[in-house]
Amino acid sequence: MVTLQKLLSLRAPIGTFVRGISTGVPRFEIFKVQSPEEFNEKVRNSKDPVIVDFFATWCAPCRMLTPRIETVIGENEGKIKLAKVDIDEHTDLALDYEVASVPVLLAIRDGKVEQRLVGLQDTDKLRTWVQNVVGKAK
Repeated sequence: MVTLQKLLSLRAPIGTFVRGISTGVPRFEIFKVQSPEEFNEKVRNSKDPVIVDFFATWCAPCRMLTPRIETVIGENEGKIKLAKVDIDEHTDLALDYEVASVPVLLAIRDGKVEQRLVGLQDTDKLRTWVQNVVGKAK
């Protein structure tokens, strides 16, 4: 009983809240594609350039690429968007864009693929690649 009382005394008082602070990338620039219709609306019909990240949940290089590309997208402050497409959920989209392995990044502007980057990339290469895509929009 004494041990239980000690544990209860370590609890935060009722009404005390711990607030999480996120320093991540604003999520409005990054979205996971839920349907082909959403892909058409947010990627093919987008006025801004969109990087499409074709990935798989079981793919280790994809998991390593995610924070890198999200950081680079965040650095561009809304000039470019990131659409994430799970190839296991949207095999038709992966086939349409000839995705044979993952991860694959596509730069799409006005519904057309401008550039393709295949495989795990370091942050500096991603930054240069994204800047090149953003620079063409000006």
